[in-house]
Amino acid sequence: MSVLITGGAGLVGLEVARQLLIEGEAEITVFSRNPSPGRLGDLAGQVTAVAGDVGNFSHVLDAVKTARPRVIYHLGAMLSVPSDADPASAIQTNAMGTFYVLEAARLLDVEQVIFASSMGTYGYDKPDGPIDDQTLQRPALFYGATKAFGEHMGLFYKRKHGLDFRGLRYPSIIGPGVTTPSVAQYTSWAIEHAARGEPFTIWVRPDTAMPIMYVTEAAEATIRLAQAPLAGIRAVNYLIDGVKPTPSAGELVEAVRAKIPGAKIDFEPDPEILAVLDEMIRPLDDSRAREEWGWRPTHDLDRIVDDILAAVRN
Repeated sequence: MSVLITGGAGLVGLEVARQLLIEGEAEITVFSRNPSPGRLGDLAGQVTAVAGDVGNFSHVLDAVKTARPRVIYHLGAMLSVPSDADPASAIQTNAMGTFYVLEAARLLDVEQVIFASSMGTYGYDKPDGPIDDQTLQRPALFYGATKAFGEHMGLFYKRKHGLDFRGLRYPSIIGPGVTTPSVAQYTSWAIEHAARGEPFTIWVRPDTAMPIMYVTEAAEATIRLAQAPLAGIRAVNYLIDGVKPTPSAGELVEAVRAKIPGAKIDFEPDPEILAVLDEMIRPLDDSRAREEWGWRPTHDLDRIVDDILAAVRN
């Protein structure tokens, strides 16, 4: 089975490719602006690398025509901070890029598109309790608005053209080597800076509890959703969560200091970011994903910290 991964040189894309290779998938094409051997690392030579911009329809069509995939894992996107800073580019990459992927799938008879969405599709006017798959989506972030639009475009292509579209609303994804800023990226960078003996300032309060998931879990969930029998897929766009109960930023720091005593991590809350996060963050109810295709997280907070520390040191 041939697969195409947009954003394939990114954090989750690389891990999806790596896990598919372990499972025996031999025909993997990664599509990214910079799929260089340096970015691909140990995957260079094991996958087909195609350079291109998901916001350019010709690039997307060429990649899909060349790869002839049965499945497209559409993971390419601008994250929250760049999207808020440059909405025009975010529209082109996140919204139009998703349209181009869906339209290429229709034109070239791709069976399935797996879409990387986000808990950022939620925002204003949420209930006090947990967020679930039926909670009103009214994003506070421009990034979230583009992702909500992508979900609804996918539902249209599913209804109108019979495309097997499925989406995942990820929480904040933690992993080593993240370079693109987002409002929640302190979750990875606090651990990495500590591992390198560098100071780090967290821009939220110690009691801020951002739902998190380790990158290997995110990739596993993405693949498991793609492989699940279609008959059981009812919600279509699914919230998933990792560590439960959700650790606060203060608890994250305590977990790091348990491994690295004296780690220089402090707090300097950013009122603008907190105004967004306080609207967006609630506990996540991922029961539909657990019931309909068997999602189960694999990492607790200590294991996440251990894995990132090991990756940075190695």
